[in-house]
Amino acid sequence: MSTVSADTPNAIEISNVWKIFGTRADEALAALQKQSLSKEEILQQYNCVVGVADASMDIRLGEIFCVMGLSGSGKSTLVRHINRLLEPSAGNIRVNGEDVMAMGPEALRQFRNQHISMVFQNFALMPHRSVIDNIAMPLEIRGVSKNQRIETAQRTMDMVELTNWGNKFAHELSGGMQQRVGLARALAADPEILLMDEPFSALDPLIRRQLQNEFMGLAASFKKTTVFITHDLDEAVRIGDRISIMRDGQVIQTGTPEEIVMHPADDYVAEFVAGISRLKIVKASAVMTPLAAFEAEHGALPGDALAFDKSTSLGTLIDASLETENPIAIVDETHQRVGAITRTDLLRIVSEGQEAA
Repeated sequence: MSTVSADTPNAIEISNVWKIFGTRADEALAALQKQSLSKEEILQQYNCVVGVADASMDIRLGEIFCVMGLSGSGKSTLVRHINRLLEPSAGNIRVNGEDVMAMGPEALRQFRNQHISMVFQNFALMPHRSVIDNIAMPLEIRGVSKNQRIETAQRTMDMVELTNWGNKFAHELSGGMQQRVGLARALAADPEILLMDEPFSALDPLIRRQLQNEFMGLAASFKKTTVFITHDLDEAVRIGDRISIMRDGQVIQTGTPEEIVMHPADDYVAEFVAGISRLKIVKASAVMTPLAAFEAEHGALPGDALAFDKSTSLGTLIDASLETENPIAIVDETHQRVGAITRTDLLRIVSEGQEAA
């Protein structure tokens, strides 16, 4: 379970970022900021494309933050502003307190090389280099000695289960193995921040799930701040501490998977989450009745009531409710009772989820 909380400091702060593509981008931006024009109107009037529209998000230190949306929503465009692969038309970006927009060319090169790594959907491996040389490449650019970078690359290969593949070339590897090389290359540089642009979407479902599992394990060990781009809500819900959903370049809603599934901001988000099962996402803390309110309405909670932690999943609570007709006690980290939930409450929540679907 993630240790990231609302009190965790921000690693990345994106504030009111705009990206307009086209020769009349400045005119189009001025018109957008003064009027409520649609992407289609900007295209017709200025022959410009709105990539990102006034997007803001704060990404906490050490969290996996998923940015998701359909094709053309602006998610991949936005993430490329964090390391300034794309220059924003307007807005501010700070990474670990540093103003990325104020960096000159040399400072920006050092920032990219030392503090941030990116994993791409298409692997972006060098075909003329072996696996181990691909992984060691960021360290080579940094000027690390050959012995040290080979040692680091070998250690990273072991982490992603490529131990015996160091001397192979990219074309000799399967898609899943190539993506492991891309992930190992990013980790070998020991960055503070990982940017991952749909890294598993080109893989078949079984390999994709395996790499998701491996990535979550590595993320828990390394505690890297990760911005993970995906168009797949199941993937976002599975690996993300929080999710931002984008549409037409705008951020529509940001929250935990539980918050987004239980309280979608609008019909667009509701349609996105309609097919997601609540059983593993929704936790006891979101559905319990606070203890004082429960006892005021129902009387004292039985002393022998089954007890579960606030982080217990809805599915586990439903299974437990089959064993008893009594309310279930919900306890905090100190095992003190803080709430309760009845079988009727659980049935209502499941029913609401089915109706939404």
